Amino acid sequence: MKVLIREAKVVDPRSPFNGQVVDIFIEDGKIIRIGKQLDQPDNTQIIAQKGLHVSPGWVDIFVQFHDPGHEHNETLQTGAAAAAAGGFTEVLAVPNTNPPIQGKSQVEYITRHSPDLPAYVHPIGAVSRNLEGKELAEMYDMHNSGAKAFGDGWKPIQSSGLLLKALQYLKSIDATVIQIPDDVSIGAHGLMHEGIVSTRMGLAGKSILAEEVMVQRDLKILEYTGSSLHFTGVTSPVSIASIEDAKHKGLKATCSVSPQHLFFCDEDLEGYETNLKVNPPIRDRKRMMELRQAVIDGKIDIITSHHLPRDWDSKVCEFEYAGTGSMGLETAFGAVWSLLHTDISLEKWVEMASLTPRKLFHLEGAEIKEQHAANLTLFIPDEEYVFKENMIRSHSRNNPYVGKSLKGRVKGTVLHTHLTLCD
Repeated sequence: MKVLIREAKVVDPRSPFNGQVVDIFIEDGKIIRIGKQLDQPDNTQIIAQKGLHVSPGWVDIFVQFHDPGHEHNETLQTGAAAAAAGGFTEVLAVPNTNPPIQGKSQVEYITRHSPDLPAYVHPIGAVSRNLEGKELAEMYDMHNSGAKAFGDGWKPIQSSGLLLKALQYLKSIDATVIQIPDDVSIGAHGLMHEGIVSTRMGLAGKSILAEEVMVQRDLKILEYTGSSLHFTGVTSPVSIASIEDAKHKGLKATCSVSPQHLFFCDEDLEGYETNLKVNPPIRDRKRMMELRQAVIDGKIDIITSHHLPRDWDSKVCEFEYAGTGSMGLETAFGAVWSLLHTDISLEKWVEMASLTPRKLFHLEGAEIKEQHAANLTLFIPDEEYVFKENMIRSHSRNNPYVGKSLKGRVKGTVLHTHLTLCD
């Protein structure tokens, strides 16, 4: 495979070409030459569009591909296609499959298929057996087989003792636990954020206290163990302040937010929009704006889509009975950039979407340098468009951005010998 990317502006703070408009020639999955007006070898595919930018491939650290077990929602193939369409060349997949990713064989099922996909899928190994939160799973074996992080995915670890043991165990292999901070005993029957809107809609609310209490508990355990803990889906300014304090103490605490919690507030659920029934819940407008400011202020380490495909029956029903989760891989950049393009730089986006997750989860570096493996995302930050259902490459359709005007469009990815181009 030969690919020549014409006149693309490099967004990579580590590259000597950062900020420059260059041509990039790729052959057999490797960046061969970078420069101005490169010659075009025979049988070369040309990629040339006005305003094209190129960065190291983006990474999403928390996605659900229901393979194995529930492939009618998403397979590895359709999930990877959705990831590539969203500009992500690598993803970390949660262990909430059937069977769960809780041992060597389940991890190897994922890693064996990944080289053939347009986006590489790294498994997140379960912390507990069968995701029950009772006994530790075989984390060391999973790590040796390719698991890049650990956690129980959509089932936050409720047992303090189990989390303590897991963090102690993983310290020896320098691995990170990913946790959605949620004390499920608080607002156990909540369907959305507890507030004025939930009252007006007549729906049981889930208090933000459930998140804040869990963050405080987990940080205490982290301080005791000295391990590494990542909070994903953080929605509370109080939680973010606690994590910032922990960082200043030298603790290995990091956090991520989803585009959904930046783009929407609980007022958007007033039509009983089931695609916005997610966990953690979409918060009120005040906290949504504070969350955006936290990104601008550099308090958020990573942006992650929380991509959770659901079949038609799970979403086209009464709000009370709808499954939680929304898709977000294909729209993550457009959603965030639409909101924050005047407040953050492209370098900051690349830091949150590529550089930080690679460093935190010990992924292979993706650099825009000659003789490096091609791991690139192509995008046009100034392109405005309306996201339509026919743009979805996932197997499911529960995307809350359908019909929304977005700014910032992914044009494709190059992952070694896999080239994905988006219309």
